[in-house]
Parts: sequence; C-alpha cells; structure tokens
Amino acid sequence: MRNVFKEVGFSDEEINRKLREVEYSFFEDPEDHLFFPVGEDMAYIEDTGNNDARTEGMSYGMMMCVQLNRQADFDRLWKWSKTFMFQTEGEFKDYFAWSCKTTGEKNAEGPAPDGEEYYAMALLFAHRRWGSREGIFNYEKEARAILSAVLHKGEAGRAGDPMWNRENGQILFVPGSPFTDPSYHLPHFYEQFALYADEDDRAFWKFAAQKSREFLITACDPETGMNPEYSTFEGKPFVREGSRWRHDWFYSDAYRTSANLGMDALWYGIDVGQYQAAGKLAKFLLPHDFGRETVFEIDGTAVEEPVKHPLGVLAATAEGALCSKDLSAGTLSPEDEALREFVRKLFLEPMRRGKMRYYDNCLALFAHLALSGRYQIY
Repeated sequence: MRNVFKEVGFSDEEINRKLREVEYSFFEDPEDHLFFPVGEDMAYIEDTGNNDARTEGMSYGMMMCVQLNRQADFDRLWKWSKTFMFQTEGEFKDYFAWSCKTTGEKNAEGPAPDGEEYYAMALLFAHRRWGSREGIFNYEKEARAILSAVLHKGEAGRAGDPMWNRENGQILFVPGSPFTDPSYHLPHFYEQFALYADEDDRAFWKFAAQKSREFLITACDPETGMNPEYSTFEGKPFVREGSRWRHDWFYSDAYRTSANLGMDALWYGIDVGQYQAAGKLAKFLLPHDFGRETVFEIDGTAVEEPVKHPLGVLAATAEGALCSKDLSAGTLSPEDEALREFVRKLFLEPMRRGKMRYYDNCLALFAHLALSGRYQIY
C-alpha cells in the first residue's frame, strides 16, 4: 500500500513511532483512551462527548482492531455489540441500536446505517485475516447476515425498512428516510461486498459502488470540494424538516467524505470525477487554518459557528491526499500542494485530549493507518 507520510518526507522510524503513539492514545492511554474493557470478554468505545457507545464507534473500533491485529479486542467489541445493541425483535430486528449507555441500556431503538456497513466490512476482514470460529465469532456468517438485513428488511415477512434505496443504489440516512448522508457512501466497501456477500446480492453491491461514485461528484461543491452533512439523492443540501440543527453545511459528519474518497482511491483507484473534490477541499481550507477557524456553507460562505472537531477535519482532509498521484513529485499543482501541507500538519499534530476527543481521534487513527499504507484489504 502507498505510504503518503513517506512521500512528504517522514522516515520509516518516525512513521512507526507516530503510529504506535496514535494506537496507544486510542486503546491504552490511562487518561485519554477510548477503549473501555468490561469484565473478561467485552469492551466498548465511548463517545466521550456524549457519554454513550454508538454503532459508529463500535464498528470503527472493530475495523481498527483488524488493521492493528488486535483480535482479542475485536472480539470484546463485537460481543458487547451483540449483547447490548443487537435487536432480536420488532421493527428493527436484525439491526443494531445506534446508541447505548455505557452500562448497555439502549438510548434509542433505531439503527444508523454507517454502523452496519462498518460492522459488515470489519467482520469480513476478520474472517479473512484470522478465520471464523463458532457462534457469534463466525465472522463471515455474521457479516453476511448484516448485509442481507440491510437490503431485504421489509421483504418476505421481515418487518421494517431496508438501509439502501434499491432503485438508485444509495445508502439512506436511516431506514426508510428520503435522503442520504454523503459521508455514509463507501464505494470501496461495496466493491468488497460484491465479492463476499450472499451471491444473489453481489450484483446490487457492484451497482451501489458505481452509483455512490457518481453521487459523490454531485454532492461535493465543484469549487470548494465541500459537501453537506445530509443531502438529497441528487447531491443537493438537505434541510431536515422539524430539526433544530442545520445539516446542510460542511460540518462534523461531512468531514469524513474526503477520507472516504481517499480510501476508495487507495483500494480501487476508480476515478469517474469524484477525486477532484479532495484537492479542492484542501486548497479551500488551507488558508482558513486547515479548516479549523469556522464552519462553512458548502459554497464557502462562513457561518458563525465554531468548528467542533478541529482534528477531525484536519485528519479527514489529509486522508483525501490518497486521491493525488504522488506528493513527492517536484512540481505539484496548487491542490496537491495543499494536500501535502495537510498531510504534514496531521503527522505533527498530537491526538486530541479531554472530553471531546472521541470523533477527532477516530478520524485521526484511520487517517494515520491509511496515509502510512497500513489500512489493508484482507
């Protein structure tokens, strides 16, 4: 895998040391870890800003564990997820409740589709890296069950709604919703699902990968590269009726899209025009203290709202550098120069400490894995 940190001038020794620091901060640091063991065989990832465990963080943690070869910790997270989050009856049967108290009590019944897609991908990789075992640790069987549920809920007596729009191939914000979240679109995952899901569903996953790449071209502003948190299926900013929060600007969820573009470039390199957004985003944000000054409308209009996750926007934008060809080249475009600066800045930036560290440090750990060539396909 490509090592962008090395391209921009860091040595193997420096990169290995930084990766160990990042891993230690996330899993082991006595004060600022996010991985919390429970008893002898379970653990959760805490959203420290909200004092809960979310399928987002749990599934992220499992993917991190696969990449870092931490099988025991992977199994702890998966058992906690299946014990407390997995739904066995009702409308959301076979889905995971998106938020639980750290005691395991559910805060909500409904699921968040980004959790399910990360659970499925992490489980498939676990099967191929470590091999499946019995019960809930039959990783391959569990992954296929998730991928079946997200497409076939509502069919043949299965209550509830699916997580994908089968007609346009797009993931939904929540099951049954009439809009999407651009940062949920993971075409590089769907390419893998097209190889390893139930055979009858493989053509759909290939279709979903194609449609997600096409969608991302429309969701990212052609000048700034920014995308909204929520959007219509046509890529236009979506204002959620009845919500007191704005989700049509470049904020929090939206930061992840550049990282996803980078991962798709790293694993598959299928560019139908969407990769240009990563460079445009970096070029736009660079003069604004790497995007940490203020929140923006996707056209670049500043909003009087502080950036909630300054390390998160830095990390995800830096990960978008994987959309570039080679950042070690002597003469770079303005976009590639900006991406290079983001990569260098991220490498020198410490992990976030304190109460609000969860989202930032999740995105930072993923970015360090990806930019060092350690985010592998298994």
